Amino acid sequence: MASSNWRTIRDRKLAQQRSRIPKEWLIPNDKLPSDHVLDVTDVPRTCGILLPRELHITEDYDARSLSTAIRNRQFTAVEVTTAFCKRAAISHQLLHTLTEPLFHSALSRARFLDEHLASSSTPLGPLHGLPISVKDTFSVEGYDATVGISALAFHPSPSTAPLVNLLLAAGAVIHCKTNVPQTVAAMDSVNNIFGRVLNPLNRVNWTAGGSSGGEAALVRMRGCTMGVGTDVGGSVRVPAAVNGIVGLKPGSGRVSTRGMEEGREEGKENVGLQSVVGPIASRLDDLALFMEVVEKGRMWKVDPQIRAEKGWWTRPGSSLMEQKTAENNLRVGIIYDDGNTVPLPPVRRMLGQLTDRLEDRVVRTVPIDPIASGFSKCQSLANKFLSAQGNTHLLSLIQSTGEPLIPWLAPRLKSKDAVSLDQLRVLMAQRIEIEYRMLALWKDLDIDLIICPVAPHPVPPPDRWNAIGYTSAFVLLDYPAGVVQVGVVGEGDLEEGMEGEFRGEWDRVNRALWHEEMKKGQQTNISASADGVISPGAVDFGVGVPSGLYDLWLWWSVTPSSCVMA
Repeated sequence: MASSNWRTIRDRKLAQQRSRIPKEWLIPNDKLPSDHVLDVTDVPRTCGILLPRELHITEDYDARSLSTAIRNRQFTAVEVTTAFCKRAAISHQLLHTLTEPLFHSALSRARFLDEHLASSSTPLGPLHGLPISVKDTFSVEGYDATVGISALAFHPSPSTAPLVNLLLAAGAVIHCKTNVPQTVAAMDSVNNIFGRVLNPLNRVNWTAGGSSGGEAALVRMRGCTMGVGTDVGGSVRVPAAVNGIVGLKPGSGRVSTRGMEEGREEGKENVGLQSVVGPIASRLDDLALFMEVVEKGRMWKVDPQIRAEKGWWTRPGSSLMEQKTAENNLRVGIIYDDGNTVPLPPVRRMLGQLTDRLEDRVVRTVPIDPIASGFSKCQSLANKFLSAQGNTHLLSLIQSTGEPLIPWLAPRLKSKDAVSLDQLRVLMAQRIEIEYRMLALWKDLDIDLIICPVAPHPVPPPDRWNAIGYTSAFVLLDYPAGVVQVGVVGEGDLEEGMEGEFRGEWDRVNRALWHEEMKKGQQTNISASADGVISPGAVDFGVGVPSGLYDLWLWWSVTPSSCVMA
């Protein structure tokens, strides 16, 4: 009977997953937090699995400094890898963060790296000995890439994705693959095989985001030095934001997307909005380290879709952005509202405070009209592009095992053929029009970067993320994008109401979210809210976003451990 087939596959897959986690890394029953414990970020310190030295390794270093410590022989790659594998295993038991634990192969890799350093006295590369996790979509030879679909289980990848090979060539240790939503097409990371990724800051009331939710939750739990996600509508930025960490969506053609599984026919990934690959980390400088490795890796030699251009990435501190800041000549455009969904009280307040803070730093802020700029049209057009590929193949794949759709997809994913060539032409014409209008805005307002909310709401409950236009717009426009946390929800925010008529369905749902669910969740724990920082697509350099983020980070005096980027 087909309806039981997916359950059989799930049970086999979970048994395989459990067999790859050493028994001594399982949390004792008396150390497991009860269901009423919402924030579990302290469990790795209290469960007794990690030694004091391993806690020191996983908590007191960023990626760059840890790589230096390994190179200076303060730690071996084996003990660093062991520490992060343990921490990843703990994270998974609490939050369902993993799909493929690669602990055994990771430790073998670490032993090789130690032998290499001992024999040559030089590290293999700038990532020597660093445990890095990758989203389930990336192919790793010999392991599944199910993307949360049971029909793709037990079909190991025959080869490894070029980006993963680049990380390995730079000395990285790939120690796990992380959980995603079914089809990788949802803003909440839940599927019928591995379950729902939970937010480590609030396991009940807050979403962990999607589709790189497993990556973001693992990074927040310090289960890796950094992670690699993908983003087509906000899938790096949203999970990073709600988990209180950092992430970056580069422009297209910068980081290879070859060797990824998304459950679609080959070639369709180039139709509609194109997914891009970006890093997720605890610290801004770790994002810079990842991008440095990618830029120096010259990936155009293995992926023809990568632009052959040297020097497109520069570390914060050496760009035109810093020069303008030093000269008090930086101009920042601010999108207070996307024209479709009115931001809720905490988001409006924080945007106002951020504007004041920037002005205090002699930074000129310029409001951006979402209607005149064409920004208000981005969400609707992005949604059309996201469905342009059609989904008959994807749905037939899911239905082949009798598997049901997850709650977020059930009302949204309907059988639909790909758009016709003429329909795609119309969409492309509309996109080009918006691109020109936004390009004119950069010139007319003479701005250097744009700040925009990641969403019109703080962190919502699971399956309640609304109005993805605040993030998908910058995929449509192909602008590099990141996010920095600028504050928390206060008790005064909870008392504010929302007045006026609804602009439309997105606005109605957003306001209902505030009245029905959000206040309850925010009273349980303080929620972070984040603002996006976008660099001009016309420049097309990776340097703009990290530089701007670095500046804003310093201006707002946010500590690295509490920052959010998306």
